[in-house]
Amino acid sequence: MYALEINGLGKVYEKGNRALNDVSLRVPQGSFFALLGPNGAGKSTMINILADIVRPSEGRVTLLGHDLFSERNWCKRRMGVVPQEIAFDPFFTPHEVLRFTAGLFGCRPDEAWLDELLERLELTRHAGKKARQLSGGMRRRLLVAQALVHRPELVILDEPTAGVDVELRRRLWDFMRELNAGGTTILLTTHYLDEAEELCDHVAIIDRGQLLTAQPMRTLMREIASSWLWLNYGRPVTLTDEDQVALAGFEPRGSEEGVCLKLGQSQDGQSTFHQAYQAAVARFGPPMDAGVRREDLEDVFLRLTGHGSQAQGSGVKS
Repeated sequence: MYALEINGLGKVYEKGNRALNDVSLRVPQGSFFALLGPNGAGKSTMINILADIVRPSEGRVTLLGHDLFSERNWCKRRMGVVPQEIAFDPFFTPHEVLRFTAGLFGCRPDEAWLDELLERLELTRHAGKKARQLSGGMRRRLLVAQALVHRPELVILDEPTAGVDVELRRRLWDFMRELNAGGTTILLTTHYLDEAEELCDHVAIIDRGQLLTAQPMRTLMREIASSWLWLNYGRPVTLTDEDQVALAGFEPRGSEEGVCLKLGQSQDGQSTFHQAYQAAVARFGPPMDAGVRREDLEDVFLRLTGHGSQAQGSGVKS
């Protein structure tokens, strides 16, 4: 069974502004799923639809086999959402906020679980403070605790680590990994693509309201990520038309320190490293240094969305 099935989801705002266009994807139950896209891609609209804040223009969504729109109460009790915006009553303490939140989900407060949430999210020392006295990072961690207070089967994390320092982020992700290992499905949106690549086993990328890809992370990186040979000559290299023709099979790109060539596989299944290296040496001479670098998720993301100058030249990074 899928934790979440989205079929033909679309949203048109006023004046015909289409935020989502026929988006369909499946989030496997128990997965750690990354939903990625540049600003304005439609991620927030999708999250707001799932949270029942925005009504879709078309499409269907099911949570654990139940219709999200006709069975709202059933679905809300099994879903926790960590929004980007920080909003709660400033005059209650974190512990009081969690007790009230449990009641909103129709749950009797589980004091042991509330204490564990405060401890794991490093809020125990601040549990007696009013929410208005908490720092921005503490308030964001309190939002995470609120989303988990009813032990949901699906947790949606919308930029949960914005404003959270590096060490706390690591401990937060350790906690999320434990929840995921225990069977909780996690849907994550983030601009920290290195975190998404490390944490998530599935990924979907959207841009301008369109779904570009949705598949297991390993499959995406195996099929789309490329390897590049970079050669350092200690000087900028501007490729001539003759260079482009001679190295055409390697998609050559000049850089501030040298040149990089895209690697592939020869007919016998071997890497084209040696052919690329020899071709570059024939054009530019022996390099000062050379190495191979495989694209990461950021490179793939930039190439698929076309956002940023690195979309095609990221292979020169070392």
